[in-house]
Amino acid sequence: MIGALALWLGLGLQVASARPAAIESIVVKDAQRQATVRLTQGPNGPALRPEQLAPIVDVKVAKGRDDRWVVRAGGVEIQLAVGLPFAWVGEESRQLLSPPFVRDGALLVPLQFVTEVLPHFARSGLLWDAQRRELRRFSAVARSTPPAERPAAATPADAPSAAGAVAVTHSGPRRPGSARRTVVIDPGHGGPDRGMHGPIGGNFVIHESDITLEVSRRLGARLRALGVNVVFTRTTDTLIALSDRGRIANEADGDLFISVHVNAANPTWKNPGGARGFETYFLAEARTEDARRVERMENEAIRFETETQAKKGDPLSFILTDMAQNEHLRESSELAELIQRRLARSHPGTNRGVKQAGFRVLVTAFMPAVLVEIGFGTNPAEARYLSNPARQGELAQAIADGAMAYLERYERRVTGGTRGGGQE
Repeated sequence: MIGALALWLGLGLQVASARPAAIESIVVKDAQRQATVRLTQGPNGPALRPEQLAPIVDVKVAKGRDDRWVVRAGGVEIQLAVGLPFAWVGEESRQLLSPPFVRDGALLVPLQFVTEVLPHFARSGLLWDAQRRELRRFSAVARSTPPAERPAAATPADAPSAAGAVAVTHSGPRRPGSARRTVVIDPGHGGPDRGMHGPIGGNFVIHESDITLEVSRRLGARLRALGVNVVFTRTTDTLIALSDRGRIANEADGDLFISVHVNAANPTWKNPGGARGFETYFLAEARTEDARRVERMENEAIRFETETQAKKGDPLSFILTDMAQNEHLRESSELAELIQRRLARSHPGTNRGVKQAGFRVLVTAFMPAVLVEIGFGTNPAEARYLSNPARQGELAQAIADGAMAYLERYERRVTGGTRGGGQE
C-alpha cells in the first residue's frame, strides 16, 4: 500500500495533464434499453456512482474494511481503496487517472472506471464507444463471425476501442496456408508513461508515446490493405501494462507481435545528441552493453505499473524462466532480420542491426515477436524525421513489408514449399 501511494505521488504531475475533460453525462445501453447517466464533477474530473449503471449493467457496491470498497460486476469483484488510483482483481491491477472518493456516504469512481476498468475486468460483453460516449453491453460476444462479413466501418486504423486497448478485427486462430493472418501492433508506452523525450539541443520536443502511436496506426492501415487482420494493444494515449500487451496478443490469437519504440542515447556517451539509427530486437539474453542499455530503458516502463504487476527478482531470471515456454525464438530472429532489411532501404540513419535483449513486453507474447527501435529521438535530425507524417508512413511501409515477407516465408515452409523465393 505504501509503495502504491508513493507511485501515485510520483505520477501526480504527469497524470494531471491527462485528466479527462468535463463531461456531463454518458449513455449505457444494451439491445433493448438505454439510460442516461449523469456525471458528478469530482476533484479530478467527471465521476459517478457505479450503481448508476444498473439495471443495464449488473453492478453492486459494498463497503469493506477501512477505506476499502468492492464493486461486483460481470461475475468479478473489483477492489478499490479511497484515495488510491488503482483497481484490483486478485493479483491483477489497473491504474486510474484519479482515485475514487466518497461523497454523502456513497463511493464515486472516475469516468475511466467505466471506459477502461469495467470492460477490462468484467469480460461480460462491455464496450466503451468514445465517440458516442456510450457503454454498450452485449448479451454475447460474437467472435465466430467470418472477417469478410464484418462491417468495413468497424475496423479503421484510428477507430476508437474500449479505453484505447485491444481493437480486435478477426474471428479466431488461423491455420498455415489460410487467407487471413493476424498481426498484433504494440505502440510503445502511453498515458503517463510518455517514454523518451527529445531531442538534445533542439528547439522542439517530441515524446515517444506520440510517435509510436502514429507510426503504429499507419502500420496497421498498410497491413489491413494487404488483407491482414490487425490488433492494437492501444489506439489512444493510455497506459497498458507491459504484461498485458502480450496477453492481449495471445487472446487475439496473433501470428506476429510487433512493438514499436523510439530510441534514446545514453547521456554519458561522448556525443549523445549525434547518436542515430534503427535496430530491431528479438527476445533473448542481451549480449552487448548497448543491448542491455535499451533493455533497461524499455523495461523501465514497469515503474508506471503497480507493485502487483511488477514481478520481483532479477528481470533476466524472469525472462529465462519464461523462455522455456517460448517456442518462437528462431522465428522471431528471422522476423527481426527481415524488418531490419526493409528499414535499411529507406531509413536515412545508421543500420544498427538485429539485436537480442530481454524485453518484458515480448516475454508473454507466445508468437514470433520483435521490438523495433525506429530511430533516436534524442538526435535533432532524426527527431524531425520521426515526427514527419510522410516519413512515418515510410517507416510503417518498411515494417509492413518485412512482416509480410516473413509470413510468406513461413507459409512456404509449413506448406512444403521452398524456403527461398522472392526478393528479400
